Amino acid sequence: MEVRLYDTTLRDGSQAEDVSFSLEDKLRITQKLDELGIHYIEGGWPASNPKDLNYFREVRGLPLKRSKVVAFGSTCRKGYHPSRDRNIRGLLEAGTDVVTIFGKSWDVHPLVALEVSLEDNLELIKKSVGYLKRKGKEVIYDAEHFFDGFKSNRDYALATIRAAEEAGADTIVLCDTNGGTLPHELLQIIREVKKVIKKPLGIHCHNDSGVAVANTLLAVMEGVVHVQGTINGYGERCGNADLCTIIPNLELKMGVRCLPDGSLRKLREVSRFVSELANLSPDKRQPYVGESAFAHKAGVHVSAVLKSPHTYEHIDPSLVGNARRVLISDLSGESNVLAKAGELGIDLKKGDPRTRKILQQLKHLEFEGYQFEAAEGSFELLIKKELGLHKRFFELLGFRVIVSKESEGEESLSEATIRVRVGDKVEHTAALGNGPVNALDNALRKALEKFYPELGEVELLDYKVRVLETTKGTAATTRVLIESSDGTSKWGTVGVSENIIEASWRALVDSIDYKLLKEEEKGRR
Repeated sequence: MEVRLYDTTLRDGSQAEDVSFSLEDKLRITQKLDELGIHYIEGGWPASNPKDLNYFREVRGLPLKRSKVVAFGSTCRKGYHPSRDRNIRGLLEAGTDVVTIFGKSWDVHPLVALEVSLEDNLELIKKSVGYLKRKGKEVIYDAEHFFDGFKSNRDYALATIRAAEEAGADTIVLCDTNGGTLPHELLQIIREVKKVIKKPLGIHCHNDSGVAVANTLLAVMEGVVHVQGTINGYGERCGNADLCTIIPNLELKMGVRCLPDGSLRKLREVSRFVSELANLSPDKRQPYVGESAFAHKAGVHVSAVLKSPHTYEHIDPSLVGNARRVLISDLSGESNVLAKAGELGIDLKKGDPRTRKILQQLKHLEFEGYQFEAAEGSFELLIKKELGLHKRFFELLGFRVIVSKESEGEESLSEATIRVRVGDKVEHTAALGNGPVNALDNALRKALEKFYPELGEVELLDYKVRVLETTKGTAATTRVLIESSDGTSKWGTVGVSENIIEASWRALVDSIDYKLLKEEEKGRR
């Protein structure tokens, strides 16, 4: 069995809160989806806005290898022949071989939303589908609100999709537009539909009840061969069915082909690419492609996974382009430390006194409030310091941070002065910043860059503060987590103190130390 995948990230996905794709974004995502091997890419609604119309003009220049670009729109309006309807004309102007139109299946919608009779609605469906077929288009008919319509008025809902089938629609897609249908309901309704519809069926689910993926998989089990969804499940309200979960479930768990050979390994890359262009942080806990999907923290789990991965992994993570991660925390055992040391190319053995010493130091720091799960840069430094594999790149002689405010209406001004020693040379400098931590960061870099110009590549990407003892108010211990990048790689570092500036300083020093350590190791290779 093979299923055709229909991606609607560029249309339905862009309707998600906080998501907005530029024209260039849409073109780049189209290329990425084509590389993955998606059958249909819904590019947008050409009659709704100039950006989508421009997209269909520009996309013609892309050398797509597998995907068919689809223009989306609605049935024509009452009183208009399809040839004179602006929406239908927009579909034709898009110039795609495939078009998708949606029509009303729920009896309340024609009467309330369109203000037409139920009979007129059936006629609009027939006229629109028939006209587009006569124009030589492959027509996908989306039966909007079909499941709600079926529950409200079974006979009328079935009449709407029969009208589309009789008019020549190539695929009939059953849409759970409000996302309120539960799996047992969906199964029963699809079985009823199959008794009267002979054309290929499709499924389009929203996730308002948290079952969009489950409903989609059940639909395929019932013989549905056309699956609609979005990358990362982006979409209106709670989102659409997530293709990043559906695809590997179909391929790896159900034996249903939907991508070309080898393409499944690109899945995580595509997921991250789309989230980057959507300007949204990837969901760490997203099945299959999330950063935490194959992350192991408990010592017992790590020990077992190192012996036999399937003990705590349902698939080989490389099949979807992901990788196993071993997390370091106070729950860690020797297996965690050995696994992380192995990743760093450090030869440690179980029972080695050095391994136990590192583990004891780790647990002591975690007790103080440190957390190394997202600060692997700091953890690598901890290991190498304990093993004598780390040298001191600079010595702090002192710093001072001043925050001043001239008047109530003025912004605060932050200034940091710092003295450091590198070898036998002392550097004393000062810098301003948007706040005390930024000023300290700027001053430290300024002092060190003449000795280590490579620090000019380092950028602070994220700065998080966590109050660990909320009952102590402003005297509470704080944990500062910093994410840094040099344009090639990213690393996290952590600092803990009752003084937020001191905690920030420790995380900043680790960030710079880590970069200098990596540059030194690179020079030795």
